[in-house]
Amino acid sequence: MEILYCSEALILCCKPVGLDSEKEVPAQLHRQAGGTFYPVHRLDQNVGGLMVYARTKEAAAELSRVIASGEMEKEYVALVHGTPPEQGDWTDLLFKDARRNKVFVVNRPRSGVKEARLEFKTLHAGKESLVRIRLHTGRSHQIRVQFASRGFPLVGDHKYGARDSSPAPMLYSCKLAFPFGGKVMSFEKLPDWVI
Repeated sequence: MEILYCSEALILCCKPVGLDSEKEVPAQLHRQAGGTFYPVHRLDQNVGGLMVYARTKEAAAELSRVIASGEMEKEYVALVHGTPPEQGDWTDLLFKDARRNKVFVVNRPRSGVKEARLEFKTLHAGKESLVRIRLHTGRSHQIRVQFASRGFPLVGDHKYGARDSSPAPMLYSCKLAFPFGGKVMSFEKLPDWVI
């Protein structure tokens, strides 16, 4: 697994598709760098990209505070079916059916419903379009559901409507920026499939 940054407090890596971000990635980091790693955010198992892990309980508490306060900037790239608008700012109400591990856009607030917001810009439009997304909330399957609900399912996202042969959703966590230790840490890496 590629490690982009490592200090006594933090480690930043590129999570491969197929690894569980809460158990398998920390185990792999332990094999590569030694020590203990505390997950502070997550990526779906079938999604790859940048992740930061704390190496101490104090760093985990600080990163958790940064995330809870909305100070961590998270950006993604995705390949979607169809041609979305040039840019957008979408807010939806999402409901997660835990039994089916599936998320739905709903019309009104009720128990278990959470607001989800993202902004995006279309970088390349066509039959399949490349979009860059900034998350303002981190809801389960948020990007996948918000695009699919508007008729733009992610390529490879068979759970949310894609009918193609790609084995996994074409979604990648490409940028993390956050304050830590008195400075702003910023990391960016695009996946191989971005043109």
